[in-house]
Amino acid sequence: MRAITWVKARGAEFAEIELGGGELRAVGVAVSGDPVPYRLEYELDCGDGLVTRRLSVRSWGAGWGRHLELTRDPRQGWAVEAGSDGDPGLPGPQPGGDPSGFAAALDCDLGECPVTNTMPVLRRGLLAGGEPAEFLMAWVSVPWLAVTPSRQRYTHLRSGLPFEPGLPWSGPLSVIRYESGSFSADVTFDAGGLVVDYPGLGRMA
Repeated sequence: MRAITWVKARGAEFAEIELGGGELRAVGVAVSGDPVPYRLEYELDCGDGLVTRRLSVRSWGAGWGRHLELTRDPRQGWAVEAGSDGDPGLPGPQPGGDPSGFAAALDCDLGECPVTNTMPVLRRGLLAGGEPAEFLMAWVSVPWLAVTPSRQRYTHLRSGLPFEPGLPWSGPLSVIRYESGSFSADVTFDAGGLVVDYPGLGRMA
């Protein structure tokens, strides 16, 4: 079990993570003021091969709330249950979505959440190098909790970067380029496959 805090450009996140034996479980909470002040809580369960089994998310603010239950069965595929109440005061997509668009995805990707970068990186062994890998993700917008397909590319850039003992990450460090559409970021991961520094998003504290 690891307990990690990421200090973000637009808030903060705390997660308790169990990772090993090809499985990952995480429980986390995040707060932000962008695009509206909100609190978000999630539970993530990934089974054999770090493939998503379940992502449960709640987000809420002053006078509004949303929830999402996203599950994947190896035989029956993805299922989405979602709902909302109140008005956040800004236009945004409704929670949930059509799973047919991401039927082939193995992973969820919770927006603004460093934890969900871990699964594809470890599954494809990208910390050690290898060829670039492309993925289809079930991407969850935050705080709206709308689910849409997202095509992403991860490319190993370098590894073996030194680390300072006593800091919350385990070394050595690796840098992997994340790309989706016109967006890209060179993300630093520790030896356990967890995000240390995600430019524009946050840094492990």
